[in-house]
Amino acid sequence: MFTGIVAAVGRITDVKPLGGDEAGVRVTVRVGAGFLRDTNKLGDSIAIQGACMTVVELSADSFSIDVSRESLRRTVGLDQKGEVNLEHALRMGDSLDGHLVSGHVDGLGEVSHFGQVGESWDLRIRVPQSMARYMAYKGSVAVNGVSLTVNRVDDDAAGCEIHINLIPHTVQVTTLKHLSAGSLVNLEVDMIARYVERMAALGR
Repeated sequence: MFTGIVAAVGRITDVKPLGGDEAGVRVTVRVGAGFLRDTNKLGDSIAIQGACMTVVELSADSFSIDVSRESLRRTVGLDQKGEVNLEHALRMGDSLDGHLVSGHVDGLGEVSHFGQVGESWDLRIRVPQSMARYMAYKGSVAVNGVSLTVNRVDDDAAGCEIHINLIPHTVQVTTLKHLSAGSLVNLEVDMIARYVERMAALGR
């Protein structure tokens, strides 16, 4: 379990195939001083670009994960070198500053607009029909592992477009700064919305 509050930005430095075409990859992530203080054993969970992964190797300044082919099909940003958002798993007693995030990516969105407005940034994302019903005004969504608030939802036949306002701090301390129109992003819908939908369906 996570909160969508990014603890650090790491960098994927190595991606090695684990086998044939249908096999996954072993990914090595280099991190800054102090990040791995709270990750001290193999098997610990870390969210990378919003996807919960298991640590299989550890060193003083890096860790490695194995990403299955299925995970690669359903996410972006886990099989190429570059910066990634990182978050440790939530522990009992930790502050819940974002929203409840499972680290299970529900699907991909496509950035339709990313531009500065005053001191903030306007981020708009095309959301496919399969996830559109979970998007709500002032609701929560995780974008590449970052907990964000939806400020507007425009529905259409293909799904919807969500509008998100990013404060300068969020842009500075996450990989969202690298987005542009056409970028694909990992999306996780609000966990509570999923349960509400299920209960409503059974209550009919």
